Formats: sequence, C-alpha cells, structure tokens
Amino acid sequence: MFQSKTERQNEIEMVTIEELVPEDHLLRKIDQYIDFSFIPEKVRPYYSEDNGRPSLDPLVLFKMMFIGYIYGVRSERELERQIQTNVAYRWFLGLNLTDKVPHHSTISWNRRTRFKDTDIFQEVFDEIVLQAMNHRMVSGRVLFTDSTHLKANANKKKFSKQEVEVETVDYLEDLEEAVRKDREDHEKKPLKEKEGVKKTKEIKVSDTDSESGYLYRENKPEGFFYLDHRTTDLKHNIITDVHVTPGNIHDSRPYLQRLDRQIERFGFEVEAVGLDAGYLTNPICHGLIMERGIFGVIAHRRYQSKKGLLPKWNYAYDEERDEYVCPQGEVLSYSTTDREGYRHYKSNPENCADCPLLAKCTQNKKYQKTITRHVWESSKEKVRLNRLSNEGKWIYRMRKEKVERSFADSKELHGLRYCRLRGKENVREQALLTAACQNMKKIALHLSRVR
Repeated sequence: MFQSKTERQNEIEMVTIEELVPEDHLLRKIDQYIDFSFIPEKVRPYYSEDNGRPSLDPLVLFKMMFIGYIYGVRSERELERQIQTNVAYRWFLGLNLTDKVPHHSTISWNRRTRFKDTDIFQEVFDEIVLQAMNHRMVSGRVLFTDSTHLKANANKKKFSKQEVEVETVDYLEDLEEAVRKDREDHEKKPLKEKEGVKKTKEIKVSDTDSESGYLYRENKPEGFFYLDHRTTDLKHNIITDVHVTPGNIHDSRPYLQRLDRQIERFGFEVEAVGLDAGYLTNPICHGLIMERGIFGVIAHRRYQSKKGLLPKWNYAYDEERDEYVCPQGEVLSYSTTDREGYRHYKSNPENCADCPLLAKCTQNKKYQKTITRHVWESSKEKVRLNRLSNEGKWIYRMRKEKVERSFADSKELHGLRYCRLRGKENVREQALLTAACQNMKKIALHLSRVR
C-alpha cells in the first residue's frame, strides 16, 4: 500500500552524537590511532598565559584545519558551513549537536598573526612522521623524491619583468676545491681568483603573488606556479619531507640539503634513493655516491648532440690513462680543467685532417675535436650503472608507485592541485598539512587493519 511519511523534523529524540557516527568512519580511526596531545604543548609559547580573552582551544583549531585538508575543503568559510551540518566533523572536534561552530576567521587570524614566521606547521608534520616511525611504518632505508607543480593564485598575464641576481649554488666551494686539486694533479697552474662579478637574469614577477615563479618547461603548463618537493619512504609510502619553492627553481637545487635534513631530524640510515631524470646532475651524483655512500638510482636523460655529429658515447674513456679514444683509434689527450669543473680533452689536428669521419666528428676549422668531462663525471657513471642493475630497476619501478601516487592522492583527494592562498609561507602550510593528513590516514587505516 502506498504511504507517504509526514514531516518529522520537529520531533524530539533522545540520541547522543556518539551513536550518529559510524563505527568505521575515517575520523574515528584517526582519533583512535593518532596522538594529538603534542599540539597544545607545541603552540603554548605563542599564547599569553594571563592576558587577553580566552582563546579557542588550539586542538580544536588544528583539528578544523585537518578536516579541511583531509576532505579537500578549499575554503575556510565552506569548512565552517560543513562542520555546522556534519555530525562526524562535530564529533571529531568534540562539539555537541547544539554547540556553536568556531568562526572561519579564527583560522585565518591565527595564520596571519599568531603563527606567522613560526615553524609550527613543520613541527606538526614532523611529529606525525615520528608517530609513523613509532608504529614501524617508516624504515628510512630507501627514499623516493620528486616535485610537482601547484598553480599559484595569480593571473599569468599580470606580471612585470625584473632583473634579479643569480643565486650562488650550494656546492660552489666543493667544486672550487675539486677543480684546484684536479689542476694540481695534472700539474697545471692554479686559476686566478675570479673577480666578484654578480650575474643577473631577467625574470617574470607576478603582480598578485610576487613569491611565485614563472614555470616554462616542456610538457608542463605555463604560468605562475610553486613546486612541492616531496620525499616518501619505501615501506608504507609515508611522506617524510615536504619543501616548497617558486616554480622557476630547478628540482635538483634543494635536494641534498633536504636529504640531510631528514637524516639529521629522523636519524635515517639511507641506503638507496630513487629519483627522476631531473636530478641527474654531477653535484647530486657526487653528493650521493662519494660524500654520503648512498646507492643512487636516477632515470636516464640522453643529451642530443648536434645533428649529423657523432654522440659523445662513441668516444671511449680510458680511466687509467685519463684520455679518450675516438672510433678511429685516435687519442684525445687532457688539455686543461676550467672553472666550471670540466676537463678538456683534445685531439691532434694533424691526425684528424685526413680522417674519413671528420665531417661527423667536429666542425672545428682547425680539425681538432674537443670532449669535456666533469671532475665528478665518474659518480654520474656509477649512478648509470646502478640504474641498470637488478636492484636499480626495481627501485626505479617502485618510485612511480610511491611518490607519484602520493602526489596523485594529494591533488585528487585533498585539493593540492591549486594554491588556496598567496605567498610562499601560506603555500608551505598547505603542502605540509596536506602531507601530514595523508600520513594520518595511512597510519590510521593501516593500524585499524592489523589490529
């Protein structure tokens, strides 16, 4: 028999909020397995003990932000509205059905004032990683690193061009020492001290978010972006490091510094790393192989030679004699080492003048072939051999299943595709808390299964 229910919205029922939240709800698992007791102690120095109005419980404040990042709620105003009607959110925050939801401006006020110029979000992220380590979900032995672009909250057509100073690379002192020693070993005179001429370059600076960087790369979107540099652990794909830079910074620039930060902060004993082709640079290969003794696996990047000329790999390097041999058997002997760390090997023009491969070998009018080899080139060659080994192939295959999947989850499920706010520190907060919430989910879901 057809029956229509009458309106029952005004009926009174005896019910507790505890009964309304499903037993297998994600927030129940997070509340059960994640210890948030560290948050009040971390933020205590930023609050006054005996002055001002009573503050919102900082634990409630951070849990509100966690809800926003877990469920990809992009607006704090929208977050307030959803908490108003979502029983599970209220339960997680410790609010009853009739309690007033904290105003959305409380989050932005704390960000702009109380937590400005602090490392509180980095500390929260680190504490979650430490909890994952306590649950034996992080080994710290094999790490994967990559970066992804985050669209800045800025119009790519509104910019000005500025001349800026080129930053000095971190490894400059080590490179200068390597060049000095190499020239000394080859009985060459030391290079004259270079005059302190500062290099500059012209860049596009956004009118709306001046701290973002203009991204212009092949197979990448063009415009103002930030880069989220992320490291994940092999064991359970827990994110162990997050670092944000403008979009015009190369992936390899902050890598070794961030790797050292993880080793120092978490006591990792790193045995191997898996990286994309963008990290295949001489300084990174040298820093991994020679300085840190880490088994580096980096994707291959083949450099294109000039059209019609023989590629460099056709010339064999003899390490014992420190010379190159061309396909015709002629020797290219060491000549010098320049400031950039490249050794120059040159052929004998008299032998090359009548060579049948001269047209494919060089366009030099003096019939002299020159090949350059970096002082740290041997480290890069070892990395190439690592990639071709069975262990290397497995590590690189796991890289895309770990760190790239982590990025995909953060963009598809947690709203990290776009920057909510402007400014590097605000984007850093978004990236750190998104990663922290991803780690919370992994910890809670894993422990709920095994227990």
